[in-house]
Parts: sequence; structure tokens; C-alpha cells
Amino acid sequence: MIEHLSFGSETEGFADRVNSARRWMLALLLTAGLQPSVQATDWPSYGNDPGSTKYAPLDQIHAGNVHRLQVAWVWESPDNAMVRQDRKLTPIGFKSTPIKVGDALYISTSLGHVAALDPRSGAQKWLFDTESYRQGRPTNLGFNHRGVGYYASGGRRRVLMPTNDARLWSLDADSGRPDPAFGENGVVDLTVGLGREVDRRQYSVMSAPMVVGGTVVVGSSIWDGPRTLQMPPGHVRGFDIESGEQRWMFHTIPQKGEAGVETWEGDAWVYSGNSNVWTLMSADPELGYVYLPTGTPTNDWYGGHRPGDNLYAESLVCVDAGTGERVWHFQMVHHGLWDYDLPAAPNLVDVVVDGKPVRAVAQVSKQGFIYVFDRVTGEPVWPIEERRVPQSSVPGERSSPTQPFPTRPAAFDLQGISDETLIDLTEELKAEAWDIVREYEHGPLFTPPSLKGTINLPGWAGGANWTGAAVDPETGMIYIPSRTSPMAVKLTKGDPEKTEFDYVRARGLGGLQGPRGLPLTRPPFSRITAIDLNTGDHRWVVPFGDGLRQTIIDKGFDDPGPVGGNMPQGPLLTKTLLFVPEGGREEATWRLQVFDKSSGETIAEVPLPGPATGAPMTYLSGGKQYIVLATGYADGARLVALSLPD
Repeated sequence: MIEHLSFGSETEGFADRVNSARRWMLALLLTAGLQPSVQATDWPSYGNDPGSTKYAPLDQIHAGNVHRLQVAWVWESPDNAMVRQDRKLTPIGFKSTPIKVGDALYISTSLGHVAALDPRSGAQKWLFDTESYRQGRPTNLGFNHRGVGYYASGGRRRVLMPTNDARLWSLDADSGRPDPAFGENGVVDLTVGLGREVDRRQYSVMSAPMVVGGTVVVGSSIWDGPRTLQMPPGHVRGFDIESGEQRWMFHTIPQKGEAGVETWEGDAWVYSGNSNVWTLMSADPELGYVYLPTGTPTNDWYGGHRPGDNLYAESLVCVDAGTGERVWHFQMVHHGLWDYDLPAAPNLVDVVVDGKPVRAVAQVSKQGFIYVFDRVTGEPVWPIEERRVPQSSVPGERSSPTQPFPTRPAAFDLQGISDETLIDLTEELKAEAWDIVREYEHGPLFTPPSLKGTINLPGWAGGANWTGAAVDPETGMIYIPSRTSPMAVKLTKGDPEKTEFDYVRARGLGGLQGPRGLPLTRPPFSRITAIDLNTGDHRWVVPFGDGLRQTIIDKGFDDPGPVGGNMPQGPLLTKTLLFVPEGGREEATWRLQVFDKSSGETIAEVPLPGPATGAPMTYLSGGKQYIVLATGYADGARLVALSLPD
């Protein structure tokens, strides 16, 4: 029975040193503007601050009253009416997180609308339609969007909206009208200036941009199922926030004469693409640095055409926000073959390690690792070792002989197929799980794809995914929702009439079911993990939701207790509480889970009027604290605000 896993605590002497140094570092941090001040009432960027903490120092909603939360208002997305008229416009889900500045919330929608709302009532102040849906279904996940950016200077207040049809809009925050001084009548074409011609159908932007000083930094989403060797490059660019002029471009695939180009052997850098930042970014405004979590190169599963380590794919890259020049980088996956693109913005937090203050950046990953660095120098806070990994048997493939393994913190989710990771409710179930596993190649983390079919654990859904983690700047604790998701990947010979690749991923495989309709792996099937970044220790782990508990009982097994299994969305952290909404299509999962952040104890389960699909945020307005999150699929997209009763 799995209910609660707890790990050790600090010694008294160490705690005194940590607390003393933390107070000094927190004062410095607040001065630098990385975290909201203790009086902060806004939520001005996707993760609340450039460091993507997802933390607000608010406590009007606390353990004693959180169970009284109720719906304060609901805003219906204008996408819904469009979807009812044309089902081809159906989004994958309403994933956007609003920002709050002053007396307005700003929200993007899956079909490319931008709206300003009253933070107390949800009343719509203005609505702008980018008409990005006219381009047709966007690449990869289709119609979806994560949020907008904000900028204010000299009386100018602007909302920055990158779109699914690869454009960047600058809108007046008060009226919603395009800024005529930005680009061409308020918009910049993001397919221009990449150094090669780009097919707009393969190139999109779905995540909020990062604003640092006078620069807005934009990534991209690029088609992951290519048929050709040449694909759009995932180079990251910085634009002048006033004029829209492209200031710089960081080559995520190094070009001729640049450092790292030798890791693309045989001139693979000339035609290879992707290696893009499709997710959110983070920044340190005091240092003037932006932190870029990059993705897999073309293509996700076979790299015989791109021999070498393939820098700067699947790396955390620190660049100067003013010039785009690389400051430091670390590659988490060499010559990627698993779609282990970095899925979320790294979290910036100041900690004290072995008595020494460290300005840290922590990157969660799909493979279940968290990599922690000094964000100034790029030095790992704890050693990261290159270890031997299984090698590919696919003709023409040359997988990397080693991969990086953090020595600390320990992995936050299951890794690799072994007797330790398979379902263990009974010995009989485990034996049946082994019967399934033996049909595939299997082994530890980084076992490569094969012609027989290989089980990846974690699969491409993580571990961690795009909603990322939340970190507490006062304690250095990081909270990571994750879901165990094995998958099977099989390669097959490419048809020369359909593809330029020697091998492609076979259709029909993906998420892998276990015995008797149960998961393949042991519980918890989804979880929340709390890690102290001052020490690298796991403090607690709790299953997330009941998930498959009743299914297990209905199949005749003993009640296993909480086993998790529900889909966690993005975390939100306040003074005393951790909020994690559930994502699922069944009404029983429409709720906001609330935890005591010090222990992992469930404090409340707040019902929601629809399935949670985005990461929550919080703010104060009119003296009242609100929690707001996106809900709904298809034509049911709504923004829901919760607050305490008057």
C-alpha cells in the first residue's frame, strides 16, 4: 500500500547556516526583481516571474479555508462558437495561462485570440483576433497556445502574442489595437530571417515569449514527423520590443565556423532542422541572461543521417539577452533518439549548498531527472557523470556510447524496464507484465529504438512535461508533478517514395498497456515529488489522485490505497499551499488538488466546472485572492476563477 513516502530532514546546525544565508540571498533576489515582492498582487508573466517559479507570496487562501473555494466567474473563449460552426478548428485543449498586470488579465486562446479581462468579474474589456487559424491546422499538436508576454516602458504598455501561423504581434495593452510602430502595422513574420526558406505549415509558435529588458525572445514549434532531411531550423531569436526588428539569432544548430558545428558530422548541420525551443523559457534580468531548453533534432527516433552529438539539441543553453551570444550550455541527451526534448521552462532559485550561496537554475526533464547548475557559470551544483548506455542495432545508426546522469538529486520518476519498475500488486501480475515486456527490446534508461520495437521508460510524455515544476524562493524546495508513461517505439525501413530517411517510426505503437488492462509499471502511476535544492534530497513523494484504484479493486485485487494515475497539470505555489489541477475527461477528475507544501498532505479537493487543461495562476484584486485556470476541450474552453465567498 502506497500512501506517503518521506525522506530525511536537515540537521539543526546546517539549518541555521541555510536560513541565515537564505535570508541574505532572498533580499538580494528581491532587489534583482527575479521574484515578486511580498506585497506583489500581480502575475505579470507565464511563470509569474522571469525565473518561472510559479510562486506567489499570498496566503489569504490557506489550509483553514481553501475547502470553501468556489467559482467566482467564468469567461467563455470566443473559440467555442467558431468550433461549433467548423469542427476542423477543434483545439487539442485550452492550455493558456493568463497574466495579470494592474486592472487586467491578458489571455490567449487556442485559435489565436487575445483578450483583456476584468480580474474581479471576468468581464471582457477587449478582444483581438490574429486570424492565425486561417493558415489551417498548425503543426504537431494542432490548435493550442500557452500564453502571452507583457512589456511596459515610458508610458507604452504592450501585450506580445506569438501565433500558430508564425507571427509575432504587439498589441496596445489598453485598447488591444496593434502597435503601428512594431514590424508592419503591429506584426512580424517569424518565417523570415531564419537563414533558409521556411514552410509556414511546418513552423509555428505556441508558447509565451520571454521579455528581458528591451528584447522579446521567441522560440518555435516545428513538425516532428518529417519526410525530408531538411527541416526548418529551431534557431532562437531576439527582437527589439519597440520596433520588432530582429536583433539577434542564436543557432541551435551551429553553422559553418561556429563552435559545436563539428558535432554535426558529414555537414549534417547544412540540412538538419528542429532542435527548437517549443516550450517556455526563463531569464535572469539582473544577469541579462535567457535560458533556452531545446528539443530533439530531425528526426525524433532515427539519426543515421546526423552522426555526432548534435549540439545544441536537447540542451539547456544560456545566452546573453542583449546579443544572443552563448554564455554556457549543457547537453542532457547526446544524439537524441527518444524525443527527450526539454519540456518545460527551467526554474531559477537561489539556494545554499554546503554552506555556499548558489544562484541556481534547475531543469526538469522527460527522462525523470532534474539537472541543477550555477546559472552564472553553468557548473553543475552536483556532479553529472557520463555513463555507458546500450547501443543501437539499427543499420546506419551510431548512438552515443554515453549519456549524462546527475548524481543528485535522485530521479523523480521510474526509469528503464526492470524487476524494480514493473507492476508489483501481485507476483502473478508482475509475471504477466514480463510476458508483455519480452516481446520488445528493453533495458535501462536510454535503451535505443530498434527494428523489433523498444520500450522507453519514461516515454515521450515524461516524467515531467510542459507544465513543469514550481519552486519556493524562500525555502529552495521544488515541486514536480509527473506521470509514469512507458511507450513502445519500433523502427521500420523507410519507403524511398515517401521519405528520405533510411528508417522511420512504425505506426500503431505508442503508449504501452500492461496486464489485464492495468499499467505496465508499479504505482504510483502519477505523483508529486518535493526536492530540497539546498541538499538535493527528496523530502516527500505522494501519489497524485486515486486514478486506477477502483479499477484495480473491480478486477478482484486488494485495495492498494492511493496509487495515482490521474494527469497532473501545472503546479501553483503560495505561502503555505501547493495547487495542482487534474487533467482528465471524466467529470470525477474535474478538480483542483490542494497540498500542504511542507508535508504533501492533501488539504482539499476543489471541484471544477470542467476538465483542467492549463496551468493555474493567482493574484489579488480588490483585496481578494483569486486562482484562475483554463479548462475544457473542443467547444468547451473556459477560463475559471476561484475565490473565497464574500
